[in-house]
Amino acid sequence: MANRILIVDDAAFMRMMIKDILTKNGFEVVGEAGDGAEAVEKFKELKPDLVTMDITMPEMDGITSLKKIKEIDPDAKIIMCSAMGQQAMVIDAIQAGAKDFIVKPFQADRVLEAIKKTLS
Repeated sequence: MANRILIVDDAAFMRMMIKDILTKNGFEVVGEAGDGAEAVEKFKELKPDLVTMDITMPEMDGITSLKKIKEIDPDAKIIMCSAMGQQAMVIDAIQAGAKDFIVKPFQADRVLEAIKKTLS
């Protein structure tokens, strides 16, 4: 059975890029969210195997959303997506329980490596 993934990013274009990489490589994208609050709701509803979470989003940022998801499921597997120069935020996210991080612009091999490592 394919691993079920929830993609969270406020940019539809970025969600589309990750979705494309994942679906081409046999993963099932079960949902998408455009902000952290929506991500928490979708996580509860869909119970995905893994979440890719953008760090900077309006309404609720990725780190707050990560913490809320970890409250719902301490075993949740979440990979953060960051832009260049967000190292401090990435460190905060890892300390809050993120499993790994990928940097934009996305490179397919790096995305897949992070996801396979996190799911194994």
